[in-house]
Amino acid sequence: MKINELEIKNFRNLTQIDLKPDPGMNVIYGENAQGKTNLIEAIWMLSGMKSFRGAKDTELKAFDSDFARISASFENADRTNDVEMTVTDRRRAVLNGVALLSPSALLGKFGAVVFSPAFLSIVQNGPSERRKFIDAAVCRISPAYATVLAEYARLLRQRNSLLKDVYHESSLLDMLDILDEKLARTGEVLIRRRKAFLEQLTPFVRDIYNGLSSGRETLQMRYVTQYDEEKQPLQAYLRENRKNDLINKTTCVGPHRDDMEILIDGARARLYGSQGQQRSCALALKLGESSVIKSVTGEEPVTLLDDVMSELDTNRQDYVLNHIKNRQVFITCCEPSSVIRLNGGKRINIAGGRIVSCT
Repeated sequence: MKINELEIKNFRNLTQIDLKPDPGMNVIYGENAQGKTNLIEAIWMLSGMKSFRGAKDTELKAFDSDFARISASFENADRTNDVEMTVTDRRRAVLNGVALLSPSALLGKFGAVVFSPAFLSIVQNGPSERRKFIDAAVCRISPAYATVLAEYARLLRQRNSLLKDVYHESSLLDMLDILDEKLARTGEVLIRRRKAFLEQLTPFVRDIYNGLSSGRETLQMRYVTQYDEEKQPLQAYLRENRKNDLINKTTCVGPHRDDMEILIDGARARLYGSQGQQRSCALALKLGESSVIKSVTGEEPVTLLDDVMSELDTNRQDYVLNHIKNRQVFITCCEPSSVIRLNGGKRINIAGGRIVSCT
């Protein structure tokens, strides 16, 4: 997967961008608030997903414009495609001259993964952030997983509601048995799929982190669940913990409470990792996700790295710039010294929402 040509008009502060990117590394540099992240965001929008910055569609247009437009020619499975995304009151997408019913129809057509500073939450915050990462990644390689995930969430809401109502009506306990069977069956599917994904992901992440740390540190990951599925099924575990659930009026066990533990040299990265180590972990996870997608689909997604160089030492920065191979990468940074160290690729200087140089 690679972009051959890119045109952006009236997207946030990007008035007119015309770019023929390098098939490998593209470093977008310039001072703050000049449009570097906006360019990354515009490329991401072609994936059919919503803004990774949480922006509403109407916030994507330039302040004084009625529309924004992103157009690209890209290669996917040895075929050249033309895609256009127009934003007015909502997003509209056209692929190879055919209007799509929804921008989400671009999923699987144009692939991209994005790292932004907000993604550090997967390492620094609680288990919910890591579960979200796993679930989102599995949905991308297996869309049917989203249906199972939604069904589990629906059953969990029903069970939690029932736990509150049982206090006033004890006859509802029989319904808990029925819900437990359904919730357990769906929950076990989630756990199996998450563990399978983690088995695919771990070797890629470990190798990437080894490169980032120049072999000085070892990264490990493991799925952490509250019960041993080899000793008892989830339904039995739910039953065993029902008294506690009734007291707390919520379901205290299950895949909605599981975690992915990230360790650096045996210590938890969340608690003991430095800023640079945590950022390296998050970056390795994103690059590893990209590698898993390629192993499943045969296509390497375009890699978008926003402000990834901050808090990385020189060796880690060098790895990012010169040792991420066999994929098209767009990196934003402010430090001119980073651009100097780039071997090959393109250096794209942005100022005032325009490209002022591209070498």
